[in-house]
Amino acid sequence: MIGIIGGSGLEDPRIIKDFEEKEIPTPFGKPSDKIVLGKIEKTGVAIVSRHGKKHSINPTNVPYKANIWALKELGCTHILATTACGSLREKIRPGQIIFPDQFIDFTKKRGYTFFDSEKVMHIPLADPFCHCLSKMLAKTAKELGLEFHEKGTIITIEGPRFSTRAESKMFRMLGADIVNMSTVPEVILARELGICYQSIAMATDYDCWKGAETVDIETVMKAMAKNSENVKKLIAKTIPKIPAKKSCECEEHAKKAGI
Repeated sequence: MIGIIGGSGLEDPRIIKDFEEKEIPTPFGKPSDKIVLGKIEKTGVAIVSRHGKKHSINPTNVPYKANIWALKELGCTHILATTACGSLREKIRPGQIIFPDQFIDFTKKRGYTFFDSEKVMHIPLADPFCHCLSKMLAKTAKELGLEFHEKGTIITIEGPRFSTRAESKMFRMLGADIVNMSTVPEVILARELGICYQSIAMATDYDCWKGAETVDIETVMKAMAKNSENVKKLIAKTIPKIPAKKSCECEEHAKKAGI
């Protein structure tokens, strides 16, 4: 079973067969919305619309723990997480896809661990994303002729507001390549449960560091709609390639931490 987060519109009958919606209760409350279950070829998939299907949940209030826990309960071993992002580099152009390999956390109000009451768990996170998933996605993107970047550092801000020009310039100085509002704490929580996690980031704009450019939700949504078909194709072609037996260390990191 493969989890997909941020999948509003991905429950497309052209790529997902035999799908149904299901409510999954968790110790951390309800997920963002009903989970869509189905198949891509012979592989089971479980889709969570991160902000709800009506995009009614702001980034701070997304029930990240419930979403990740529900996918684990359903048997998901891997998660592909789609996300819109602003580009902080000239070379990363709007419309291109990025597979981040590092993150910087600039959030302030979120729950970052499943283990904040029973015991303290120090989980290794030097390499937070799954390099095996990243390689598979990059290979598939190349086969499809998509424009992409194999790595990059994503900085996650609290939102729901966008950055000021001063902040955007500071993020560039910190070494970030793209900026979004959702990767943290998803990637951390997935690692705690031993789930392989990889973001599929879609550059929608140049944030506001570049000249007189600005960013607003209308610009982001238009760019997302334009690129959604490419992401659907990428996910549909990649998921059947994911092997049942893992060759990465995502699960081992969790085991070494005693989880």
